[in-house]
Amino acid sequence: MTKSVAVYSMKGGVGKTTLAANLAWASAVQSGRRTLLWDLDAQGGAAFLLGEEPKHGKAARIFERDTDPAKRIEPTRWHGLDLLAADLSLRHLDASLIEADKPKRLRKLLKGLDSGYDRIILDCPPGLGEISDQIFRAVDLVVIPLEPSPMALRTLALVEEHLKDHHGGGPRLLPVFSMADRRKRLHRELLEAQPDWPIVPQASAVERMAVEFAPVAEFAKRSPASLALLALWDRTEKELQST
Repeated sequence: MTKSVAVYSMKGGVGKTTLAANLAWASAVQSGRRTLLWDLDAQGGAAFLLGEEPKHGKAARIFERDTDPAKRIEPTRWHGLDLLAADLSLRHLDASLIEADKPKRLRKLLKGLDSGYDRIILDCPPGLGEISDQIFRAVDLVVIPLEPSPMALRTLALVEEHLKDHHGGGPRLLPVFSMADRRKRLHRELLEAQPDWPIVPQASAVERMAVEFAPVAEFAKRSPASLALLALWDRTEKELQST
């Protein structure tokens, strides 16, 4: 049975795309699952971090009537990992979905991809609007990277409130402390206050993805960042199996 995971945050700059790319790689390479990484962020960061050059333009066309997204899927150089790349055409996706009155379009598209994949990982655009609501309706789990800060915890509370008011409380959320630096007192205090949340450290190995064009475990297998990202995938799998 296909399970889908959204890597989502209300704000950018929290390592969202990094997590999505590494989770998708771990799903395919570590777990041997047929995996699709679907980038919905107009910045197109997922393809860039994996060193993939998208072969199709106008990613927003996926959402048009009678368009088959499977025809735009591209294999990556890792067995079992495919990619639906993003581009700047997605920058107005919120508005176009509202105007077209397609509140369940994303869920329908995901259902159409079920037969080809065990896991679908979505790299989501930041913000809270029509596309995020469609994501919340469609996926089994939302991984939310958060910097260890009071402001980040406030945004998490806002998302939880929104889900309660508009989505019956679902889907399940998995908060993740991202870019954590235990040398900082505030970071340590917040990490200790949420001992069950996964932690991905601030690390040069993560930043090197943009140079190596590969997931962290490919070039820094034994680094703390690699071990943390693999542990996050294990936790994600456990959450999915209980949904």
